[in-house]
Amino acid sequence: MSLKDDVKRTLGLLQQKAPGHSVEVRVPPYAAVQAVAGVRHTRGTPPAVVELDADTWIALATGDLVWTDAEAAGRVRASGERADLSPLLPLEDS
Repeated sequence: MSLKDDVKRTLGLLQQKAPGHSVEVRVPPYAAVQAVAGVRHTRGTPPAVVELDADTWIALATGDLVWTDAEAAGRVRASGERADLSPLLPLEDS
């Protein structure tokens, strides 16, 4: 599997684990998804945004990296309510 495929697969797992539209998780240039229950946005920037590179996302999804360490190292840019994905990670099926 390619890195792109891994990113898309694990983002899909996140959506299954935390369905919703209140957090947009962006892993450029591969994919962006909306997840986590809460206020749904329809225009502009969502109430919460998480942006990170593909290697960081895969490491978080598989449990090779802890959310707080990734944030402290500046590898995650998260803003807004519900932007802390640590309760959802690692993804069990990764």
